[in-house]
Amino acid sequence: MVVAVIHFDLSIPHATSLKEKRRVVSSIMEKARSRFGVAAAEVGSQDAWQRAEVGMALVSPALHHAREMAAKVVAFVESHFEGEVCRAEVEIL
Repeated sequence: MVVAVIHFDLSIPHATSLKEKRRVVSSIMEKARSRFGVAAAEVGSQDAWQRAEVGMALVSPALHHAREMAAKVVAFVESHFEGEVCRAEVEIL
């Protein structure tokens, strides 16, 4: 069993309130959950309007599959997020 953990540092420059930020962050987390079956949570910067830290995790039976799926999740978030992905860090456990 292999676990891939992805940590995203996100910027939401157009957010003018925590409510708007959470709508954007919740949307991308739900889309990733639905499409890839990942576990996702906002893990930092909860009180900042224009920043978010999101963690996602997936479990796979093989190392190559975990790496491939993590790369797909990162590419998906980068192309579908309504802000800017400042950093995406993948850790394989």
